[in-house]
Amino acid sequence: MEWLWDINLWSALLTLTVLEIVLGIDNIIFLTLLVSNLPEHQRPFARQFGLLAAMGTRILLLLSIAWLARLVEPWFEVMGHPVSGRDLVLLLGGLFLIYKAVMEIHGSLEGGEEHQAPKHVATLLPLVIVQIAIIDIVFSLDSVITAIGLADEVSVMVAAIVIAIAVMMFAAKPIGEFVDRHPTVKMLALSFLVLVGVALVAEGTGQEVPKGYLYFAMAFSFMVEMLNLRLRKKSTEVVQLHRLYEDLEVAPDPTPSGGPIGQSSGIGAEGKNRVT
Repeated sequence: MEWLWDINLWSALLTLTVLEIVLGIDNIIFLTLLVSNLPEHQRPFARQFGLLAAMGTRILLLLSIAWLARLVEPWFEVMGHPVSGRDLVLLLGGLFLIYKAVMEIHGSLEGGEEHQAPKHVATLLPLVIVQIAIIDIVFSLDSVITAIGLADEVSVMVAAIVIAIAVMMFAAKPIGEFVDRHPTVKMLALSFLVLVGVALVAEGTGQEVPKGYLYFAMAFSFMVEMLNLRLRKKSTEVVQLHRLYEDLEVAPDPTPSGGPIGQSSGIGAEGKNRVT
């Protein structure tokens, strides 16, 4: 029971949990965009499967640290640059991420009937699950390697992963619904995936991009988009209110031009007396 009072253990658990959640943002964005192409009744299953698969992949990688260590070691050299298995996974995963994001952007911008056929193929549940599994491996590899560098106890790493995935399970559905309601946010998320894919390709070729810069750019862009959404909502409310006032002004007066009926008859009688 000494672990209950171990400050270092709890601080490591908290740090790793926060780190896993931050590193899982990319995974949630990609999962949200893939699941949005599925029919409504298939989305919960695909969402839960994707996050559980991510948790399982991370735990399996943690339990196979010896294999993971060999994956980090150089396998061969290209023009004097050592290439490891991790580099290949990041390179291929980054290219796959860029391809998927660019195709989604192209489909969203072009539309039309000529682009509908590929979408039906892409919405098949087995194909979406395979794509989720592929990207889970890419993101899990980077996440686990980072976790190994920050903690010594495998049990702490596993606990942090389980807690982080549980948090992401609660967050995935609201995020997905929010993205579906706002097309501009979906386009921003796709641009984030292109950015992450470029960073993975750069890291796979030995040109590491600091994660802090990457997440700051994403957070800043997201905040600007939230301000735009707020501004558009406010502008829409003002336009609707202005149209309401215009409708009230244009609406015909139900009373006769001479005033109320009683007043009209009174005036008519008075005028008749004056004439007589």
